[in-house]
Amino acid sequence: MTEDAKRAYWRRNLRLMVALLSIWFVVSYLFGILLVETFNRIVINDFPLGFWFAQQGSIVAFVILIGIYAWRMDKLDEEFGVAEARHQRGGGR
Repeated sequence: MTEDAKRAYWRRNLRLMVALLSIWFVVSYLFGILLVETFNRIVINDFPLGFWFAQQGSIVAFVILIGIYAWRMDKLDEEFGVAEARHQRGGGR
């Protein structure tokens, strides 16, 4: 991989991480802490929405973001030709 390709790969990786961490910040910090009273006015199945974001929403969002990161990084690795071989037998690499 050339130096330009390495920089492009790293730049796209950083852009993806910043986007996903920004989403996580909004869900966990803003929705779960700063805006909790506002969201608590909305009640779904007897649970205030702010409480749900603070207790479960940020965790669910984090797990989803991990899946999105892994999926997007697999695509990026394939695009730059650094993907790992899949379905190898015997566990060797």
